[in-house]
Amino acid sequence: MKNTLRVHAALFVVAVIYAANYSLSKDVMPHYMGPFGIVTLRILGAALFFAVVSRLVAPHDRIVGRADNIRAILCGLIGIGGNQLLFFSGLNLTSPINASLLQTIAPIVVVIASAVLLGEKITLLRVLGIGLGGIGAATVILSRAAGGIVYPNAMLGNLFILLNATAFGVYLVIVTPLMRKYHPFTVLARIFLVGAFLAVPFGWRGALSADYSSFPLYIWAEIVYMIVCLTILAYLLNNWALKYASPALLGVYIYLQPILAVLIAVGLGKDHFTWARAGQAALIFAGVFLVSRKPKPAPAAVPLEAMQD
Repeated sequence: MKNTLRVHAALFVVAVIYAANYSLSKDVMPHYMGPFGIVTLRILGAALFFAVVSRLVAPHDRIVGRADNIRAILCGLIGIGGNQLLFFSGLNLTSPINASLLQTIAPIVVVIASAVLLGEKITLLRVLGIGLGGIGAATVILSRAAGGIVYPNAMLGNLFILLNATAFGVYLVIVTPLMRKYHPFTVLARIFLVGAFLAVPFGWRGALSADYSSFPLYIWAEIVYMIVCLTILAYLLNNWALKYASPALLGVYIYLQPILAVLIAVGLGKDHFTWARAGQAALIFAGVFLVSRKPKPAPAAVPLEAMQD
């Protein structure tokens, strides 16, 4: 019972960390620092942390072989560098609620990527889910209410967030074999190092040119939050919880994150919620729910031992 409570607590804290980031990042961008500068600080901080920890926890673990090294490079480029550059660029241009809703389609991308890269079967139910999620995402991107005076480039920002969710979904598929074969910190140290090679050329000027002396205390706190909580703490908690959480429980927290993001954004006055957005959220949630349902195996093909798991 205690372990179950800890799993719920870990997943809830992770959901809150991600949800709060949509609103807190808006305080920093673009007035104090641009999105690429934030990405540079975040990736460099995480790369240093995971490099040190990997040496302490798994000093003799190394990624070996041409195939695994190529996979690690792809993970760093797609899942770390490209993913973060797209996310913060998009969040800088669109609203916190739109960004959180579009991020929710990542599980749909995982299913599509698994079908393309791993040859997994897509059932009719999942096709329906992909369709519903796609319609929901399209209505968010094309909605006139998404832009307006506050976010005149919201459509471009929404597209960046959609590409970010796509990159993250592909990353989850291609990183899984590495996580199963090597220590997680070994993998993270390598992919964050690769991600830094992509992000730093884009963001080093923004990181160096920021007027740090003018930062209020709360801006410093939010930057530290993005580096420590969003990147490091969220991963550590999530990685631990994934060892004990069921797919159904993970699904609950997938839906919880945008709900928390809405509550935080509205509560802080960063955004407002409408019935149109409620409908968009319903379409995306329905799509994620359908694609998350695994096809039932035929009874004759399932051994008794497997049914008892």
